[in-house]
Amino acid sequence: MDSEKQQPAPSEDRRTVERLVAAWLEETERHDRAAAREARSGWERGSLPAGSAQDLAHWVTARVTDTAFNEDEGPRVEGPVRITPADKETVHRWLADQGHRI
Repeated sequence: MDSEKQQPAPSEDRRTVERLVAAWLEETERHDRAAAREARSGWERGSLPAGSAQDLAHWVTARVTDTAFNEDEGPRVEGPVRITPADKETVHRWLADQGHRI
């Protein structure tokens, strides 16, 4: 058996990114409308501005809700969407593929 991790199909990655960007934009809109407008405009054009990309990378890292801890071991992060460590890696990989430094 191959020891390398199997990467998800690009369409699976895209669905993950779309799901999480939607949640991130919604949350950003509540806190900073101008930043959300700039990010949404970039997203709709297919290219996030550098500052928005960094914000998304930090947001997805901070919002990981599936920590692999059980109830006795550690925190459960509550949020509007479930974000796994693999989801975080997918978003970071996607941002890097778009030319952003993460």
